[in-house]
Amino acid sequence: MPRTPLRTVLRTEDGVAVEAAYTPYEGPEPGPRAADAPVPVIVVAHGFSGALDRPALRRAADTFARHAAVVTFSFRGHGRSGGRSTVGDREVLDLAAAVGWARRLGHGSVATVGFSMGGSVTLRHAALCEDADARTDAVVAVSAPARWYYRGTAPMRRLHWVVQRPVGRLVSRWGLRTRVHTRGWDTVPLSPTEAAPRIAPTPLLVVHGDRDAYFPLDHPLGLVRAADPRCTELWVERGFGHAENAAPAALLERVGRWATRALAP
Repeated sequence: MPRTPLRTVLRTEDGVAVEAAYTPYEGPEPGPRAADAPVPVIVVAHGFSGALDRPALRRAADTFARHAAVVTFSFRGHGRSGGRSTVGDREVLDLAAAVGWARRLGHGSVATVGFSMGGSVTLRHAALCEDADARTDAVVAVSAPARWYYRGTAPMRRLHWVVQRPVGRLVSRWGLRTRVHTRGWDTVPLSPTEAAPRIAPTPLLVVHGDRDAYFPLDHPLGLVRAADPRCTELWVERGFGHAENAAPAALLERVGRWATRALAP
C-alpha cells in the first residue's frame, strides 16, 4: 500500500476519464486495527457541483485519513474529469472505478462514503455492482435523497432548473463548474429506496441533518424503512444542514470511526 499521496486518471467501464487522488492513512500506529492487519480505505463520493479539490471534500478526506487511507475522485462532468454529469445514474461506474483502484493499491477492505448525490450513488453502487474487485464492504450515505424528481423544497426546484433547462446547464457549466448532460435519462435508473433492500448484508449507515434544506427527514426514514434492519443504522443529526459543505468536524470523525469499525475483521 502506498505511503505517499498519489494522483491518477481512472477509466470507467463506459470509457470516461475520472481524476482521482489517494491519501495514505495518517493515524497513529498501529491504528485501530491489529498491527499486522491491512489498512482499510474509505472512498469518498462528493455531492453535485463538488470535486476532489474542493475545500469541503478535502476537509472530509483529511478527517477520514486519521482512521483509514482515503480515495477521492471527481464524478464525470465535475472538476477535471471528462464526460458530463448524469446526476446519479452513470456515476455508479465512476465510483466502481475508484473502488477498483483502491483495491489494486492493496487495500482488502473498502467503505464508500457519499454526500447528497454521492450518497445516492453509494447506495446504488452497493446494490448494483457485481464485480468483486469493485464492490464495497460498508456504505455510508450522508444527506442522500430517497427518490428521484423530488421538488418539495426551493433548493431542489432550483437544481431541477439547472439540470433540465439549457440556460440552467449554462449556469451550471460556468457558475458551478459542472457540466451536465444535455440528454435526460433514457430509462429511469434504480432509485435509492429501491436500492436500499439490495445492499444487505453489507453494513449501511444513513446520516441526515434535521436542518437539511434540500431533503426533509422523510428521505432518510424512507431509506431506512426499505433497508434490512439487521445491518442498517440511522443517525439524525441535530443542527446539521446538507452534505459535505455543512458537515461538522465531529460528525466526520464519527463517520470515519463507524466506517473502520464496520470494516474490522
